Amino acid sequence: MFFKILIGYLIAISIISIVVCIYDKFAAKHNPKHRTREATLLLLSALGGSVAMFITMQLIRHKTKHVKFMLGIPLIIIVQAALAVAAYMLL
Repeated sequence: MFFKILIGYLIAISIISIVVCIYDKFAAKHNPKHRTREATLLLLSALGGSVAMFITMQLIRHKTKHVKFMLGIPLIIIVQAALAVAAYMLL
């Protein structure tokens, strides 16, 4: 049961991350006053949407010149993977 909830959560946060990233790319071109804060994008990544956010950024070429994102999100992915392995080993 726990894993079903976890998978559901990760799917939901990934979809939210994708939508917010695409919206920010759209806002950057069409409505700069309504941009998404960088902290929000990084928070969504840290909450579990890191893989989806990173793939989306690469596909739509958004924030790919920002070191904060090109190093930060892969680092978040590594930390999340390490935590997942540690949690798995404890169970």
